[in-house]
Amino acid sequence: MPNAGKGKPTTSKKEMRKVVIASLLGATIEWYDFFLYGVVAGIVFNKLYFPTTDPFIGTILAYSTFAIGYLARPLGGFIFGHYGDKLGRKRMLILTMLIMGIATVGIGLVPTYASIGIAAPILLQTLRLCQGLGLGGEWGGAVLMTYEYADEREKAFYASIPQMGLATGLCLASGVVALLSWLLTNEEFMLWGWRAAFIFSVVLIGVALYVRTHILETPEFRKVQEEGHTEKKALPIVTVCKNYPGNIALGVGARWIDGVFFNVLAVFSISYLVQYINVTRTEALTAVMIAALLMCPFILIAGRLADRFGRGRIYGLASLACGLTIFPAFWLMQSSGGNMFLIGLAIAIPLSICYAGVFGPEAALFSDLFPAEVRYTGISIVYQFPGFLVAGIVPGVCTVLMQWNDGNPFYICIFVLIAAATSAFSAFTIQRRHNRAERLAHERNVMQAEANPQV
Repeated sequence: MPNAGKGKPTTSKKEMRKVVIASLLGATIEWYDFFLYGVVAGIVFNKLYFPTTDPFIGTILAYSTFAIGYLARPLGGFIFGHYGDKLGRKRMLILTMLIMGIATVGIGLVPTYASIGIAAPILLQTLRLCQGLGLGGEWGGAVLMTYEYADEREKAFYASIPQMGLATGLCLASGVVALLSWLLTNEEFMLWGWRAAFIFSVVLIGVALYVRTHILETPEFRKVQEEGHTEKKALPIVTVCKNYPGNIALGVGARWIDGVFFNVLAVFSISYLVQYINVTRTEALTAVMIAALLMCPFILIAGRLADRFGRGRIYGLASLACGLTIFPAFWLMQSSGGNMFLIGLAIAIPLSICYAGVFGPEAALFSDLFPAEVRYTGISIVYQFPGFLVAGIVPGVCTVLMQWNDGNPFYICIFVLIAAATSAFSAFTIQRRHNRAERLAHERNVMQAEANPQV
């Protein structure tokens, strides 16, 4: 696999610590902003921005704007990936955070449909597009900061640290909304409480921007600049698509289970529990929040295991685990009778353990596929394009599948299993190719040593 990491300058522990903090903090806030929308889409926006006499139609319309964020993510990945490979990772991370912050605060200020009519959902969708653009560029830069700073033997572990931003961001989003739901009456929450969660983002953005402006560009990108690769006329996206089409295809295949599984258990499950199991909004949000919090250490463990046993091997096994555990997860929720301990187990075990096994090694798995001069573009394509095709429509698809099967989630489980099998096959193929490349490189080194023995 292409890898430009060898021979890079040694990074001090102090500098590495600053990079880790900047990447994790920024990723947490970006995911908080992005998932905050998904958390409230099926419980607030369906009533205030898409009012209909049919709750099913209102929920579908609300989730359609959730999908729009995923639609914009590939575009954000292409734009910021291009400039990230030309101008540097750090600049793009600052810019994407500004875009995401402005869009999130703007969502908290949009008047309702009752106030300004059709302009309300239009404004909401426009700001959601901006969120997608910001996150589309953010993810690649955040994971590359740690991946390209880290030692060759610890790249998967350090690249897994900003991945915790998804868990901490979801935990923060679910926790803030759950706290507001608990403190306020339903009328107060629907009137202004949910808006406070979005406007609160301005404080977080300020802190993260301060931290990010005080870190240096990655050693690997600086090396690429010194070698003149950033001055090449060919666009990074053209180079990636021309030279690494197989890597893109395998990365996209591996990415599928991530988008499907997460959005089923962390996003759709909230409205499922409220509408079908008669669990309160606060209880459903709390269950997801706890699962997200428990996910953090398992993401780091998965990163360590990926460094030791191989990114593709750990990712593939975890993908299969996700596909199998979704069946008992929904069965337990269905059979729980509203018991929150059982519901918590149904969400926490698959999400915090099995999904962490996918999400932990993911950044390094994709980063290994491309050399440093086109890596930002390459991993953005692999990560964001399937998000547009699959992940963004998952809550809406699940809503339709539930309707088709008279409220039974069996079709949803089959959907997840198909995604898991596809991703596992892709990840194991990546691992086989990596093993073959290492073996050939070793054989070449041995032949060179035999041909040129030292005197």
